[in-house]
Amino acid sequence: MKLFFRKSGDSPTTIIILHGIFGSSDNWLTIGKVLGEQFTVYMLDQRNHGQSPRSEEFNYKVMADDLKEFIAENGIENPILIGHSMGGKTVMQFAMNYPEAFAKMVVVDIAPKYYPVHHSMILQGLAAVDLKTLKSRTEANETLKRFEESEGVRQFLLKNLWRNPEKNNEFDWRINVPVITKNIDVVGHELENEHSVNQPVLFLRGAESHYIQPEDERKIWELFPNYEIQSIEGAGHWVQADKPQEFIEIVSRFVNS
Repeated sequence: MKLFFRKSGDSPTTIIILHGIFGSSDNWLTIGKVLGEQFTVYMLDQRNHGQSPRSEEFNYKVMADDLKEFIAENGIENPILIGHSMGGKTVMQFAMNYPEAFAKMVVVDIAPKYYPVHHSMILQGLAAVDLKTLKSRTEANETLKRFEESEGVRQFLLKNLWRNPEKNNEFDWRINVPVITKNIDVVGHELENEHSVNQPVLFLRGAESHYIQPEDERKIWELFPNYEIQSIEGAGHWVQADKPQEFIEIVSRFVNS
Protein backbone atom coordinates (compact mmCIF):
# COMPACT_ATOMS: atom_id res chain seq x y z
CA MET A 1 0.00 0.00 0.00
CA LYS A 2 1.41 3.38 -1.04
CA LEU A 3 1.28 5.61 2.02
CA PHE A 4 0.92 9.38 1.89
CA PHE A 5 3.85 11.18 3.50
CA ARG A 6 5.39 14.57 4.19
CA LYS A 7 9.13 15.16 4.18
CA SER A 8 11.37 17.67 5.93
CA GLY A 9 15.14 18.13 5.78
CA ASP A 10 17.91 16.51 3.79
CA SER A 11 20.56 14.63 5.74
CA PRO A 12 22.15 11.17 5.63
CA THR A 13 20.35 10.22 8.87
CA THR A 14 16.68 9.40 8.26
CA ILE A 15 13.83 9.44 10.77
CA ILE A 16 10.39 7.99 9.99
CA ILE A 17 7.48 9.08 12.22
CA LEU A 18 4.19 7.21 12.64
CA HIS A 19 1.18 8.85 14.34
CA GLY A 20 -1.34 7.27 16.70
CA ILE A 21 -5.01 6.36 16.29
CA PHE A 22 -7.16 9.18 14.82
CA GLY A 23 -3.95 11.08 13.98
CA SER A 24 -2.03 11.89 10.81
CA SER A 25 1.27 13.28 9.53
CA ASP A 26 -0.27 16.74 10.01
CA ASN A 27 0.06 16.39 13.79
CA TRP A 28 3.83 16.06 13.42
CA LEU A 29 4.59 18.94 11.03
CA THR A 30 6.00 21.33 13.65
CA ILE A 31 8.23 18.71 15.28
CA GLY A 32 9.19 17.28 11.86
CA LYS A 33 10.29 20.72 10.71
CA VAL A 34 12.57 21.24 13.72
CA LEU A 35 14.04 17.71 13.50
CA GLY A 36 14.44 18.34 9.75
CA GLU A 37 17.14 20.91 10.56
CA GLN A 38 19.37 17.99 11.62
CA PHE A 39 17.89 14.91 9.91
CA THR A 40 15.78 13.79 6.95
CA VAL A 41 12.31 13.30 8.43
CA TYR A 42 9.42 11.41 6.81
CA MET A 43 6.00 11.77 8.47
CA LEU A 44 3.60 9.07 7.29
CA ASP A 45 -0.19 8.68 7.25
CA GLN A 46 -0.92 5.08 8.23
CA ARG A 47 -3.64 3.21 6.31
CA ASN A 48 -7.21 4.35 7.03
CA HIS A 49 -5.83 7.68 8.28
CA GLY A 50 -5.10 11.06 6.69
CA GLN A 51 -4.53 10.93 2.95
CA SER A 52 -3.34 7.32 2.79
CA PRO A 53 -5.51 4.65 1.10
CA ARG A 54 -8.33 2.92 2.92
CA SER A 55 -8.59 -0.80 3.46
CA GLU A 56 -10.80 -3.33 5.22
CA GLU A 57 -7.61 -4.89 6.58
CA PHE A 58 -6.42 -3.05 9.66
CA ASN A 59 -3.95 -4.70 12.05
CA TYR A 60 -0.31 -4.40 13.08
CA LYS A 61 0.98 -6.99 10.63
CA VAL A 62 -0.34 -5.12 7.58
CA MET A 63 0.71 -1.74 9.03
CA ALA A 64 4.23 -3.07 9.61
CA ASP A 65 4.26 -4.32 6.02
CA ASP A 66 3.10 -0.88 4.80
CA LEU A 67 6.12 0.60 6.56
CA LYS A 68 8.47 -1.98 5.01
CA GLU A 69 7.09 -1.18 1.56
CA PHE A 70 7.55 2.56 2.18
CA ILE A 71 11.20 2.09 3.23
CA ALA A 72 11.94 -0.07 0.18
CA GLU A 73 10.17 2.25 -2.29
CA ASN A 74 12.06 5.28 -1.02
CA GLY A 75 15.45 3.53 -0.89
CA ILE A 76 15.87 4.31 2.82
CA GLU A 77 18.62 2.51 4.72
CA ASN A 78 18.78 2.02 8.49
CA PRO A 79 16.13 4.57 9.48
CA ILE A 80 15.38 5.65 13.02
CA LEU A 81 11.72 4.81 13.66
CA ILE A 82 9.47 6.92 15.89
CA GLY A 83 5.94 5.79 16.68
CA HIS A 84 3.37 7.31 19.02
CA SER A 85 0.73 5.07 20.64
CA MET A 86 -0.75 2.95 17.78
CA GLY A 87 2.26 4.06 15.68
CA GLY A 88 4.51 2.83 18.50
CA LYS A 89 2.94 -0.60 18.26
CA THR A 90 3.38 -0.55 14.48
CA VAL A 91 7.12 0.17 14.77
CA MET A 92 7.54 -2.50 17.48
CA GLN A 93 5.78 -5.05 15.25
CA PHE A 94 7.98 -3.95 12.34
CA ALA A 95 11.11 -4.34 14.49
CA MET A 96 10.22 -7.92 15.39
CA ASN A 97 9.24 -8.85 11.82
CA TYR A 98 12.21 -7.12 10.15
CA PRO A 99 14.95 -6.78 12.78
CA GLU A 100 17.67 -5.91 10.24
CA ALA A 101 15.70 -3.08 8.61
CA PHE A 102 16.22 -0.22 11.08
CA ALA A 103 18.92 1.38 13.27
CA LYS A 104 17.12 2.64 16.38
CA MET A 105 13.58 3.13 17.59
CA VAL A 106 11.66 5.60 19.76
CA VAL A 107 8.37 4.28 21.15
CA VAL A 108 6.22 7.11 22.48
CA ASP A 109 3.92 6.37 25.42
CA ILE A 110 2.88 2.79 24.66
CA ALA A 111 4.03 -0.63 25.87
CA PRO A 112 4.14 -3.94 23.96
CA LYS A 113 1.09 -5.32 25.77
CA TYR A 114 -2.67 -5.76 25.48
CA TYR A 115 -4.78 -2.65 26.15
CA PRO A 116 -8.55 -2.91 26.64
CA VAL A 117 -10.73 -0.89 24.25
CA HIS A 118 -11.00 2.68 25.54
CA HIS A 119 -12.00 4.74 22.49
CA SER A 120 -15.64 3.62 22.29
CA MET A 121 -17.10 7.00 23.26
CA ILE A 122 -14.93 8.83 20.72
CA LEU A 123 -16.06 6.47 17.96
CA GLN A 124 -19.69 6.96 18.98
CA GLY A 125 -19.10 10.73 18.84
CA LEU A 126 -17.55 10.59 15.36
CA ALA A 127 -20.46 8.46 14.13
CA ALA A 128 -22.97 10.89 15.69
CA VAL A 129 -21.74 13.82 13.56
CA ASP A 130 -24.19 14.02 10.65
CA LEU A 131 -21.82 14.78 7.77
CA LYS A 132 -24.68 15.20 5.27
CA THR A 133 -26.20 18.19 7.10
CA LEU A 134 -23.08 19.52 8.88
CA LYS A 135 -22.51 23.24 8.32
CA SER A 136 -19.38 23.95 10.37
CA ARG A 137 -16.64 22.60 12.64
CA THR A 138 -18.28 24.43 15.54
CA GLU A 139 -21.42 22.36 15.00
CA ALA A 140 -19.34 19.13 14.90
CA ASN A 141 -17.61 20.20 18.12
CA GLU A 142 -21.01 20.66 19.81
CA THR A 143 -21.97 17.09 18.86
CA LEU A 144 -18.64 15.68 20.08
CA LYS A 145 -19.07 17.43 23.46
CA ARG A 146 -21.67 14.81 24.37
CA PHE A 147 -19.04 12.07 24.02
CA GLU A 148 -15.65 13.68 24.85
CA GLU A 149 -15.25 16.35 27.54
CA SER A 150 -11.68 17.42 26.69
CA GLU A 151 -11.59 20.39 24.31
CA GLY A 152 -8.01 19.45 23.32
CA VAL A 153 -9.02 15.91 22.31
CA ARG A 154 -12.04 17.25 20.38
CA GLN A 155 -9.88 19.74 18.46
CA PHE A 156 -7.41 16.94 17.69
CA LEU A 157 -10.27 14.82 16.29
CA LEU A 158 -11.71 17.74 14.31
CA LYS A 159 -8.43 18.09 12.41
CA ASN A 160 -9.71 15.07 10.48
CA LEU A 161 -12.71 17.01 9.17
CA TRP A 162 -12.43 18.29 5.60
CA ARG A 163 -14.61 19.20 2.65
CA ASN A 164 -14.49 16.35 0.15
CA PRO A 165 -14.70 17.55 -3.49
CA GLU A 166 -15.79 14.06 -4.53
CA LYS A 167 -18.87 14.43 -2.32
CA ASN A 168 -20.02 17.86 -3.53
CA ASN A 169 -17.75 19.56 -0.98
CA GLU A 170 -19.68 18.00 1.91
CA PHE A 171 -17.78 17.52 5.14
CA ASP A 172 -16.05 14.15 5.45
CA TRP A 173 -13.66 12.40 7.83
CA ARG A 174 -10.06 11.78 6.79
CA ILE A 175 -10.18 8.66 8.97
CA ASN A 176 -12.00 5.50 7.97
CA VAL A 177 -14.47 5.55 10.87
CA PRO A 178 -16.37 2.31 9.98
CA VAL A 179 -13.21 0.18 9.60
CA ILE A 180 -11.53 1.64 12.71
CA THR A 181 -14.75 1.06 14.69
CA LYS A 182 -14.95 -2.55 13.49
CA ASN A 183 -11.29 -3.21 14.37
CA ILE A 184 -10.86 -1.02 17.45
CA ASP A 185 -10.08 -4.05 19.64
CA VAL A 186 -7.19 -4.90 17.24
CA VAL A 187 -5.55 -1.54 18.08
CA GLY A 188 -5.18 -2.74 21.68
CA HIS A 189 -3.95 -6.24 20.79
CA GLU A 190 -0.64 -7.70 21.87
CA LEU A 191 1.93 -7.90 19.10
CA GLU A 192 2.53 -11.05 17.04
CA ASN A 193 5.77 -12.95 16.40
CA GLU A 194 7.18 -11.74 19.72
CA HIS A 195 10.91 -12.20 20.19
CA SER A 196 13.80 -10.08 21.36
CA VAL A 197 15.33 -7.38 19.15
CA ASN A 198 18.76 -6.00 19.99
CA GLN A 199 18.79 -2.49 18.47
CA PRO A 200 18.63 0.49 20.85
CA VAL A 201 15.07 1.41 21.80
CA LEU A 202 13.97 4.48 23.74
CA PHE A 203 10.57 4.32 25.45
CA LEU A 204 9.51 7.91 25.99
CA ARG A 205 6.55 8.34 28.31
CA GLY A 206 4.51 11.23 29.67
CA ALA A 207 4.84 11.37 33.45
CA GLU A 208 1.10 12.19 33.70
CA SER A 209 0.14 9.26 31.44
CA HIS A 210 -0.84 5.76 32.58
CA TYR A 211 0.02 3.92 29.34
CA ILE A 212 3.43 2.60 30.49
CA GLN A 213 3.38 1.19 34.03
CA PRO A 214 6.33 -0.01 36.15
CA GLU A 215 5.15 -3.63 35.75
CA ASP A 216 5.44 -3.31 31.96
CA GLU A 217 9.20 -3.02 32.20
CA ARG A 218 9.80 -6.77 32.38
CA LYS A 219 8.00 -7.36 29.05
CA ILE A 220 9.86 -4.43 27.49
CA TRP A 221 13.17 -5.90 28.66
CA GLU A 222 12.30 -9.36 27.27
CA LEU A 223 11.51 -8.00 23.80
CA PHE A 224 13.89 -5.03 23.64
CA PRO A 225 16.82 -5.79 25.97
CA ASN A 226 18.78 -2.75 24.70
CA TYR A 227 16.15 -0.33 25.99
CA GLU A 228 15.88 2.78 28.13
CA ILE A 229 12.79 4.50 29.52
CA GLN A 230 12.57 8.24 29.98
CA SER A 231 9.68 10.27 31.37
CA ILE A 232 8.83 13.86 30.50
CA GLU A 233 7.38 15.75 33.46
CA GLY A 234 4.10 17.56 32.86
CA ALA A 235 3.31 15.53 29.72
CA GLY A 236 0.31 13.26 29.25
CA HIS A 237 -0.25 10.66 26.53
CA TRP A 238 0.35 13.19 23.74
CA VAL A 239 3.93 13.72 24.94
CA GLN A 240 5.09 15.48 21.76
CA ALA A 241 2.20 17.96 21.84
CA ASP A 242 2.41 18.66 25.59
CA LYS A 243 6.18 19.19 25.78
CA PRO A 244 7.52 19.62 22.21
CA GLN A 245 10.84 21.23 23.20
CA GLU A 246 11.79 18.48 25.67
CA PHE A 247 10.58 15.84 23.22
CA ILE A 248 12.82 17.19 20.42
CA GLU A 249 15.85 17.48 22.71
CA ILE A 250 15.55 13.91 24.03
CA VAL A 251 14.94 12.43 20.57
CA SER A 252 17.86 14.37 19.00
CA ARG A 253 20.19 13.24 21.79
CA PHE A 254 19.13 9.61 21.36
CA VAL A 255 19.46 9.66 17.54
CA ASN A 256 22.92 11.28 17.75
CA SER A 257 24.22 9.03 20.54
